[in-house]
Amino acid sequence: MEPTSQDLRLLFAPRSVAVIGATGRAGSVGQAVFANIFKHGYAGVAYPVNPKAASVMSVKAFPSVLDIPDEVDLSIIIVPSPLVPGIMEECGTKGIKAAIVITAGFKELGGAGMQQEQVVLTAARQNGIRLLGPNCLGIINTDPQVSLNGSFARLMPRSGNIALVSQSGAVGVAALEYAQGEGIGLSKFVSVGNKADLNENDFLAYLKDDPLTDVIMFYLEDLADPRRFFQLAREITGEAGNKKPILAIKSGRTAAGARAASSHTGALAGSDEAYDALFAQCGVLRVDSLEELFDYAQAFSTQPLPKGNRVAIVTNAGGLGIMTTDAAGRYGLSMAEFSEETVARLKAGLPAAANTHNPVDVLGDAREDRYRTALEGVLGDDSVDGVIVISTPQLMTNLAAIASTVAEVTPAYRKPTLVCQMALGEIEETLAIWSKAKLPHYHFPEEAVRSLAAMARYAGNIHRDRYEVKVFTDVDRGSVREVLQGVRAAGRKFVLEPEAHEIFKAYGFPVAPFAWARSEDQAVRAAADLGYPVALKIVSPDVIHKFDVDGVKLNLSTGDQVRQAYGEILTAVARAHPGAAIQGMVVQKMAPKGRETILGMTRDPQFGPLLMFGLGGTFVEVFRDVMFQLAPISEDWALKMIQGLKGFRTLQSFRGAPPADLAAIVESLERLSQMVLDFAEIKELDINPFMVFDEGQGAAVLDARIFIS
Repeated sequence: MEPTSQDLRLLFAPRSVAVIGATGRAGSVGQAVFANIFKHGYAGVAYPVNPKAASVMSVKAFPSVLDIPDEVDLSIIIVPSPLVPGIMEECGTKGIKAAIVITAGFKELGGAGMQQEQVVLTAARQNGIRLLGPNCLGIINTDPQVSLNGSFARLMPRSGNIALVSQSGAVGVAALEYAQGEGIGLSKFVSVGNKADLNENDFLAYLKDDPLTDVIMFYLEDLADPRRFFQLAREITGEAGNKKPILAIKSGRTAAGARAASSHTGALAGSDEAYDALFAQCGVLRVDSLEELFDYAQAFSTQPLPKGNRVAIVTNAGGLGIMTTDAAGRYGLSMAEFSEETVARLKAGLPAAANTHNPVDVLGDAREDRYRTALEGVLGDDSVDGVIVISTPQLMTNLAAIASTVAEVTPAYRKPTLVCQMALGEIEETLAIWSKAKLPHYHFPEEAVRSLAAMARYAGNIHRDRYEVKVFTDVDRGSVREVLQGVRAAGRKFVLEPEAHEIFKAYGFPVAPFAWARSEDQAVRAAADLGYPVALKIVSPDVIHKFDVDGVKLNLSTGDQVRQAYGEILTAVARAHPGAAIQGMVVQKMAPKGRETILGMTRDPQFGPLLMFGLGGTFVEVFRDVMFQLAPISEDWALKMIQGLKGFRTLQSFRGAPPADLAAIVESLERLSQMVLDFAEIKELDINPFMVFDEGQGAAVLDARIFIS
C-alpha cells in the first residue's frame, strides 16, 4: 500500500523520536545517531532506549519503548538484526507508526538475511508501521522548524532547497561531505537502504509537494517500480504546476545479459539502455558523478531557466574564452550573436584591444568596471539566453570586487548566470559573495558550460506536449493469437518468418508481399504470382540468422533461377546445420531501393517492452546506431527516437536525395508499441531490414523474427 503524506511526515517531522539502541559508547552507531539528534537542535523530544543504561548523553534512558510515558511518532532502531522483529512488535504495541531500521545484516547478505528482512517487514505491516531501511544511514530534515538529523553521518548539512535520496549509505555520506565542502545546502536527505517497505518512489511523491524542496537528486542502484517512478517523475518535471528538476545517478552501466540474446535487438539492448530510455521519457536528467550531480543542482536551485541555448561568455583570459567556446559546442550550446547595438556599447566601454564579440574578452588587467560594462551589455541583448562569467587572478585584479559587481548586475536581467573563478588561494570572500547572491560557482569553465547546457535541455523539455499514446483500432488481435497458439502447439519459442509476417500484417505493418512455399514447384508458382524479381529465404526453426548460412537468395528474375536457388539454399543449410528441420521457403517480392532501418523490441524483466529503432542491415551490431524507448510510446517520442540517431542525416534530404518517409517509421513504432503491450508472451523481435522509401512512399517489412516466452 502506498504511504500517505502523513506517513512520510512522521519520518521527516516527528514530534518525538525514540532511538532504540542509543548508547554512550564512543565510536558506536547508537551514540552517533543520538548525538546527531541531540546536538543539532531537534525541535521535538528525543528518548534514548537502552535496557543497560540509565542515561545517554545525560538524557534519561528507558529500558524499552513501552516504558516511555509519552506518545512516540518515530523509532530509530540500532540493535542486532535478530532482535529487530521483536523491537518492531514493541513499537506496534506502543502505537509508533514510523520506523527507521539502521541495522544491517538483512537482504544484502542473501539467504537467511532475506528471510529475516521479510520477518521484519511482516511485523511492521501487521502493526501499521511504515518502515525505512533496513541497512540505511537514516534521514535528515534541515527545516529550522524541525532540525532533525536522524542519521549517523558526520555532519549536519546546511539548510537549502535541494533534496537527496540515496540508495547507498556510503554514497550518501560522500554526497553530504561534498555538499558541505562546496557550501551547498540541502532540504532533505534520505538513505533508503534495502527498501523493504518505503522506496524512492514514496519519497519522490512526498518531495513533489514539499515547499522547501526545489530540486530532487537521486543516487540509484535499481528502481523498485519503474512504472510508478515514470508517472511521478513525468508529472513533476513537465505536467505539474510547480515543476521541479530531477537529477539522478544510476550506477551499474552494464549489459552482460545481452550476450545470450538471439535477436539483434536483444544483443544491442541492456538494462542501462532501459534506464536511459526511462529517464529521458519522464524528464529526469541522468548524470555520471557526484560532482556533476551537485554542479547541476547548484545551477537549478539558484538560477532561472534559460529561454534557449544561446550563451554569452565574459572572460579576462582569451585562452579560457576559446576553451569555453569549444565546450559550449560539445555540450550543445550555441554562441549568441550580439546585436550591432550591443557590440557598439561594448566597444564604447571597453579598451580597443578587448574582444567585443562572443566570447567577450575584457583583458587580463580588467577591474570590476569592465565586467560591469560587459555584463550589462550581453545580459541586455535579446539574443543571449545565459551567461558564463570567468575571472582569473592577476596582480591588478580584485576578485572580490568583481564578484560583488556580478552579484549586483545579474538579478535585474532574470537570465541564468554561472561563474567560474579560477583561483585556489584567498577565495573565502568571493565564495561568500557568490553564495549570498545565489550565483553558482565552478572551478573550471567546462563545469559551468555543462551545467548551463543541462538547464537548457531541461527548459526545452518542460514545455513538451502531454504524453498521448495513439490506439489503433484496425488491428486483428485474433489472428495474432491464433499464430502464437500454433507456435506454442509446435513446441517452439521461435516464430518462423512467414508466421512473423502474418503477425505484423495483422497489426497494420506494411509487409512486403510474400508466400510460404513448401517445394520448388510452389516456390516457382508463388514467384510468378508475386511478380519478379523475388527473394528466396529458408524457413527453419533451427536457422535464426539466415544470411550467415547462405540461406537467402536475392533478385531472382526467372522460374529457373528460383529452382536453382532453392536447391543451393538447401545444400548450404544442410552443410551449416546438418539435420535442421526445413519447413520450406519464403518467396518475397523484391522491394524498391530505400533506406535500411531496424525496428525491434526486447522485454526487460523490470521495465517491460523496450523498443528499438536504428539504421539496419547486416552491420547493425557493428555500428550500433540505435535508440531505445519504453512502451507505450507517443508520436513525439517515436520521432525523437529517429532524430536521436547519429546517422539521422541519412534519413533527411541529403546530397540531392529526398528525405525518407519519417511518418511511416513513426506509425510503425507506435503500432509496434501497441502490439508488444497487447501480447506479453512476445519476448524479443526485430524487423531488419525495415526498408523506408522516400517521403510519402511508405516503408516495407522485408525480414522479421520473433521469440516468445
